[in-house]
Amino acid sequence: MRGRRGFDFFILFSVLSLVGIGIVMVYSTSAILAGDSFGDPYFFLKRQAIYAGMGFILMMIMIFFPYEKLKRLAYPILITSILLCIAVLIPGIGHRAGGSMRWLRFQFLSFQPSEFAKLGWVIFLAYFLAKKEDKIHSFSFGFLPTIIFSSVLIFLLLMEPDFGSALFLGVLTFILLFLSGARVIYLLGAILIASPVIYYLLTNVGYRYKRLLSFIRPWEDPSGSGFQIIQSFLSFGTGGLFGVGLGEGRQKLFFLPAPHTDFIFSVIGEELGLIGAMIVLFLFIIFTLRGISLGISMKDHFGVYLALGITLMISLQAVINMGVVLGLLPTKGLPLPFISYGGTSVIINLTGVGILLHLSTKLE
Repeated sequence: MRGRRGFDFFILFSVLSLVGIGIVMVYSTSAILAGDSFGDPYFFLKRQAIYAGMGFILMMIMIFFPYEKLKRLAYPILITSILLCIAVLIPGIGHRAGGSMRWLRFQFLSFQPSEFAKLGWVIFLAYFLAKKEDKIHSFSFGFLPTIIFSSVLIFLLLMEPDFGSALFLGVLTFILLFLSGARVIYLLGAILIASPVIYYLLTNVGYRYKRLLSFIRPWEDPSGSGFQIIQSFLSFGTGGLFGVGLGEGRQKLFFLPAPHTDFIFSVIGEELGLIGAMIVLFLFIIFTLRGISLGISMKDHFGVYLALGITLMISLQAVINMGVVLGLLPTKGLPLPFISYGGTSVIINLTGVGILLHLSTKLE
């Protein structure tokens, strides 16, 4: 339901539904953990609700923010993204958790620069591709500068280290370059050059290599590297068609690691069953199809790349997260958009949705 002055109802409906499901499931997956660790079963629920509220405020702001002005902000946004990714690497500024420097701390809130960098890169890349549309076939003036800019961000993410986000950013860049009309031979050449680097990063870092092996042969080390994915399989297997009931899942009880973040979809499968998992998948499909349709329908190239980029930024993360918990992809630390616990992810994604909804008001 679009109009000159109305926004896309289906995008809004799917996102509101996913955020609502996320808040409920964050409480279901974290209540016992929060009570045991913080003495407050509502600890994660209250924070997720606050993050969602902040995200909705930014979404409403972006609905009324003229997207054309983002062109003038493209370089400042990119520079800010780079500076934040540098800041997080500085001891005393960046906060270390789980062996990685990925967070900036502000009082009781944490901010993850890599999430901001994803949206910042999409905005900049949309501007850059639109500006270079006549030169995108050129290696020196179109393709190479894009690769150089993206490599800076990817390198900083690898330094955290955040291999999942770095790889995600690279894949997103290649998809948008392909959609913009970049020569396939350039894309294939870049992939061939990047492949040995990716192979080295996977096989020469212990925990990444173990994750890769656990993806291929999870049952060879069921109590070690294969533990996460096996517990995820058990969650889905226990859930069956209709699930064991909301809040009744057992795998979240200190069996399934990170049940309220990376593996929250597993708990959905256990507690709400195949029906619940399919509802979540269906909502993401609605969002993706409407976002792609919006991008195709935009009149100017900046709007096209912006809509497609934001849609892919969210949808691709959803596909990767679901693929990981179903054992279809190696384990990567990417959250399920709108559903997984995580303030920066929810806020940034809802900000991106605000841009999409604004773009939908520009259609005839």
